[in-house]
Amino acid sequence: MSDPVHDTLGDRLRLLGTQMPAQMPAPALPAPEIRRRADRRRHRRHALGATVACAAALCLALPFASHSPTPRLSPEPQQGAAPASASTVSASPHPPAPFAVTSTATTPIDAGAVAGILASCLGSEASQFHSVLAVRTPVASSDTDGVVIAVNSANQYVQCQSKGNEGSSISAPPTFINDRLWGAGHRIEFFDSFGAPAGTGQFLSLGAGHYTPGVAKVTISYGDDATQYPAVMAGGAFVYAAAIATGHDAKAVPPTPYVHAYSADGKEIYNQKTQLTTGGTRR
Repeated sequence: MSDPVHDTLGDRLRLLGTQMPAQMPAPALPAPEIRRRADRRRHRRHALGATVACAAALCLALPFASHSPTPRLSPEPQQGAAPASASTVSASPHPPAPFAVTSTATTPIDAGAVAGILASCLGSEASQFHSVLAVRTPVASSDTDGVVIAVNSANQYVQCQSKGNEGSSISAPPTFINDRLWGAGHRIEFFDSFGAPAGTGQFLSLGAGHYTPGVAKVTISYGDDATQYPAVMAGGAFVYAAAIATGHDAKAVPPTPYVHAYSADGKEIYNQKTQLTTGGTRR
């Protein structure tokens, strides 16, 4: 015979056992699996945080990167220095000339030296000429420290360079007639001119010519510099000589000299820089 109490308890236990799968939570996972899943969740959180941080950094970096797409090749300005601007930096409309005329002073050559210079320059024809201009240059090149201009009875001029008391000419023969080479208007006749090194960073510029009676003053400008320097004038001839500094560039060349002529009333009647030079007949 069954016990009603035990039967009822057993029935309840059986009934409870049949309801547990639907009402109780799922059995707990093994400890190793729990740790593995926890680690995986932490890794996902860390990865997500890193991604957000990278995205934020990228957003901050992009505005700067857009202004500097390539590396800067020039040095950075010193800290605290004010940046240059168009309003504070202006280009000079007239950049400084790459040369400087340091002297145009000449000194007379004494009569005894002049006679020796003409004799060694002209040989047997020296007696036919008399000097009208004889000056030492403000600086000496290796073979020139002065010049003598002489004329004969036929109004022919010679130009003889000097080194000490010796004379020479860069022309052959060293005789120039008045129709050799004229400036526009036939007011200025050109003899020889040249530039030669005169020590480190320095040149000698030397030239001469003949002028007609309508010319009262002759000046010389150099290169693009508008400054004009007076030539030495006497007996219908003029001489210009200048010491020109060009720095320490061994390949530097002296600037081109330009002759200007003025009438007695101060009017410029010839400008070699803007007027043509014409050739003439040379005897």
